[in-house]
Amino acid sequence: MDRVSNPDPPLPADPEDLRGLARGLRQLVELGARALAEDAGPSPIALRVTGHLGCALTAVVPVTERFASWEHVNIQRGVDAYLAARHEEPQWFGPSGAGHRPHEDLLSLIGSPPPFGPARLMARPGIRVGAGADDRAGTASYGTAPVGPEENTEVVTLGLVTTTAPDGDPVVIGIRDESRFGPPACSLEILAAGREAATATRDEIDRLMRVHDVFRGQVLSFTASEHHGNELVTFLPRPQVAAGDVVLPDGLLETVERHIIGVADWSRELLSAGQHLKRGLLLHGPPGTGKTHTVRYLTGRLASSTIILLTGRSIRFIDQAAALARRLQPSMVVLEDVDLVAVDRDFTQDGNPLLFSLLEAMDGIGADADVTFVLTTNRADILETALADRPGRVDLAVEIPRPDLRCRERLLQVYARGLSVDADLDRVAADTEGITASFIKEMLRRTVLVSLRGGDRPPVLRGSYFTEVLAEMNSERHALCLLYTSDAADDLT
Repeated sequence: MDRVSNPDPPLPADPEDLRGLARGLRQLVELGARALAEDAGPSPIALRVTGHLGCALTAVVPVTERFASWEHVNIQRGVDAYLAARHEEPQWFGPSGAGHRPHEDLLSLIGSPPPFGPARLMARPGIRVGAGADDRAGTASYGTAPVGPEENTEVVTLGLVTTTAPDGDPVVIGIRDESRFGPPACSLEILAAGREAATATRDEIDRLMRVHDVFRGQVLSFTASEHHGNELVTFLPRPQVAAGDVVLPDGLLETVERHIIGVADWSRELLSAGQHLKRGLLLHGPPGTGKTHTVRYLTGRLASSTIILLTGRSIRFIDQAAALARRLQPSMVVLEDVDLVAVDRDFTQDGNPLLFSLLEAMDGIGADADVTFVLTTNRADILETALADRPGRVDLAVEIPRPDLRCRERLLQVYARGLSVDADLDRVAADTEGITASFIKEMLRRTVLVSLRGGDRPPVLRGSYFTEVLAEMNSERHALCLLYTSDAADDLT
């Protein structure tokens, strides 16, 4: 049987030869695209733009403004208001298949030959295309964006619309969302035969964006998306907490209201007297005593104000939040657990960049701005003194203590409201010395569960159930304290 010898292995390719081959292939593709473009002539989109502007594509002047991606909905609102003021029915069109080219502006996309024949033009389905438009394929691209906690609206993600500048000159407005294929940004682009018309159109749309700002009067929170790591603005429902449900020592809530809401009530008079409006409030105390609950009450009480909530990792967006707060005043910026970023510099070797960002944001907001900063912390003792002890940053520090006997009685009444009670709540309150408001709330929940498991329909809060639940929760607290003490001892050894 004849044996066939294996052929010699191929020689490794020369990197320079590969680069030369790649350059040749690129030139071949470019020549082919140029030949196709010359055969096809100007694309329908280019003809639509130049026909409206009355000039060659090379003479078109673009004026572009880029925004953070979360401003996309405000760009749409500004453009819609601009078109509505001219009593025009928008006829959006767009370059098909251009979304994956994020580093080119709209003018480049209009003038570039598409990879598979000339770009096509088509109005949005259901909307008539203007005279002379090509009826072949293509359309503007659309998406949705939130305008509230439970409401969305349609936005153009890639498209153009013809209209006129404030002085009547023809312009083309373009919107482009770059975040899908590129950086977390959205752009507004105005095309015109002259810079003055394009700039005036851009400026008027900017003004209308502020007039119709979707964030005004909302409760907002910054967060990070899973794509690109970019910041996003999330809408939150505005909580409604009655004053009677905020159980604090006598006079404490009134002091907070006077500092936060009282200043807003006299804002015009204070400014006339040359006094500042910006104010800072620090709520400090043990965990679970009602700091966040007090913030929720203030959020509902300031019904017409914009509230921006930063907590945990979102505190790194303090610069963006401060700028938004100044734009949307009257507003309140809430920083929960501020000790996470505002630890005194004596406790950190290299300093904390977020601390400096926070200090600069609070100083840079402007004394005339009707903006409140509310900070909460469980560890006031480790806060940066330049933050906590400086008027103009924090003007009022309020301790939210563990509830005394009278407050515990009120808390039990609040949390047991609407339930059947067969227990001496005064006795229960006396047995819960040293606990927090959140402890009492959880105790009520567990007592209801014990009642349901015992067959009560509807549940009844009985004294024996309270005794059982309180013993269980105190045991858990004791175990946690032992664990914490043990861990602390291990750290010291």
